[in-house]
Amino acid sequence: MAAPMELSCWGGGWGLPSVHPESLTVMAYAKFSGAPLTVNTINNSWKAPKGDIPVLVSEDNVISQPAKILNFLRKQKYNADYELSAKQGADTLAYIALLEEKLLPALLHTFWIEAENYCSVTKPWFASRIAFPVSLYLPGKMSREALNRILLTKGGPPLYSLTEVEAQIYRDAKECLNLLSKRLGTSQFFFGDMPTTLDAFVFGFLAPIYKVCFPRVQLQEHLKQLPNLCRFCDDILTCYFRLSVSGHSPAGKDTADANLQKLTQLVNKESNLIEKMDDNLRKSPQHPPRKLTTLKLAAGGEESSPFNRLSP
Repeated sequence: MAAPMELSCWGGGWGLPSVHPESLTVMAYAKFSGAPLTVNTINNSWKAPKGDIPVLVSEDNVISQPAKILNFLRKQKYNADYELSAKQGADTLAYIALLEEKLLPALLHTFWIEAENYCSVTKPWFASRIAFPVSLYLPGKMSREALNRILLTKGGPPLYSLTEVEAQIYRDAKECLNLLSKRLGTSQFFFGDMPTTLDAFVFGFLAPIYKVCFPRVQLQEHLKQLPNLCRFCDDILTCYFRLSVSGHSPAGKDTADANLQKLTQLVNKESNLIEKMDDNLRKSPQHPPRKLTTLKLAAGGEESSPFNRLSP
């Protein structure tokens, strides 16, 4: 029996299982490969996170960073890339490097540096997941780390000012999105009909840009002009995380869906009673056999989609 594996990661919002790109990448790969992870989201009941998030724990192994976690899962025989050719494997590494060089700086800037986004969305969301008083300083620390990471890779000559850096990183990000859109084309996933490591990384990077409701949405506006990438994110949420495009679970976690399930049960009970009455009438010699109309309501409200057949 395989050792249990637990993943500690940032939680979700805006219809996403996690708003954190690295956490989302690992969660998506686990779904694609069928890895049985127990996911523990960071919230106020946890101690302040130390080191990199996400973190995978399996027996005596403690692994952080998405690439290392995915390698560990492959060693445990949970491999989403087993059908890829050597060339496709090389393409995967090249595109992941492109994401980290071209798209990641703009993603970090959107979340952590853009003042309006940080103050109204990013800081309150992350602070609400961290216990007081750590919530007072940890988001600011994460923001400074994001800025340092951007300047480390983009702050050298000829881009000396922060304004120049910002302009360049968004140009690079839009170019990267265009390349990804062209590469995906009309395919469901980047290497055919089944998702792989590259799909997990692209989804982890794109879904937060696509779904999180920021006041400043420069990158989001460009992404929404590329419908195949938006469809790519929506399909993964629907197929693998059981989330509809609107961000609600078809199984129904909110009150409306709960009421619908109760109504369904009630209607089905009434339908069963009618069927029993119908049987009694058929057996009665005083009445000719007849069939009463019955009403049954399908439970759950889950959309009938061809993608549901892909769900693990």
